[in-house]
Amino acid sequence: MRLRRKLLLLLALIVVLPALALAYALSVYTQPPVDPRWAVSGSRNIPDGAVTVRFSGTATLLFSDGETRWMTDGWFSRPGPLRLLLSKIGPDVAAIERGLAANDVEQLDAVLPLHSHYDHAMDAPEVAMRTGALLLGSESTANIGRGWGLPESQIRVLANRVPVQLGQFVITPIESRHFAFPDPALRERALGQPEISEPLVPPVGAFDYRLGKAYVLHVEHPGGSWLIVGSAGYAEGALRGLSADTVFLGVGGLGSQTDDYREAFWRETVGTVAPQRIIPIHFDSLTAPVEGPFRGPVQAMAFLAGGLDNTLLFLQQKEAAQPGLRFLTLPRFDEVVLYE
Repeated sequence: MRLRRKLLLLLALIVVLPALALAYALSVYTQPPVDPRWAVSGSRNIPDGAVTVRFSGTATLLFSDGETRWMTDGWFSRPGPLRLLLSKIGPDVAAIERGLAANDVEQLDAVLPLHSHYDHAMDAPEVAMRTGALLLGSESTANIGRGWGLPESQIRVLANRVPVQLGQFVITPIESRHFAFPDPALRERALGQPEISEPLVPPVGAFDYRLGKAYVLHVEHPGGSWLIVGSAGYAEGALRGLSADTVFLGVGGLGSQTDDYREAFWRETVGTVAPQRIIPIHFDSLTAPVEGPFRGPVQAMAFLAGGLDNTLLFLQQKEAAQPGLRFLTLPRFDEVVLYE
């Protein structure tokens, strides 16, 4: 009888302990890889004609000059880790409604996903429907819009290096690359077949949102110029000859790369356009609620992505090496003056 009890106890431990470890890994969030010293608050006074930005998390940015408003990505859904792994996903309409309300958005001129993965483009067609915006992006992004039922009149396919004018904003999409995931199987699923060749009708698997074209955006306005790098990837020489006052620098996945890669990424983005300000983006969790403080990925996803400490250390080293370069992190949803 005692032996039987011991065996049952052992069996219970074999089953329960891994389950507890998995629950911990899927529910406990890490700290985001940014320095708290960089945090700025929302602007209390917005001068007429000022260019402002609001940050919703990941790579969703809302720009306005008081006349024209446009958004990158427009991603507010946050499917949880288990759903990403085991189920199908689609836009969370309630989360999109809350996200737009938090940004004080009723009307937009355009929404522009930086590439077509789910955490960039999945919600964009619903954002366009609700706001009257044009959906601007690759053919893959266009097929996400078509699959959601967005009218063709609201879809525009971008051409590499051909500027798009929205009011006084001139936005030039520049084809770039996504960073390579360290795990070969994950890399193949996320990047191996990059195009969405027909309308994508959700719910679908997360990896059905294929990459499409990965864009860096160069933006010019009478107030200033900036660069938006949505992924920690680069194409050698792609930004040569450009300059920008500010770089919105996507750092998700940067820490999982080699030291040489990080240096090349910096050289091909920040080093090329010579900005005065760096604003890190895409540093926060893909599964935490879009409301509340920014969090890093859950333990399990941090393990898969790797290198969060490497990301923070790298950015801090660049800050120390270039005292004239200012690092800022934006608050969630609050409007911040970018240029007066």
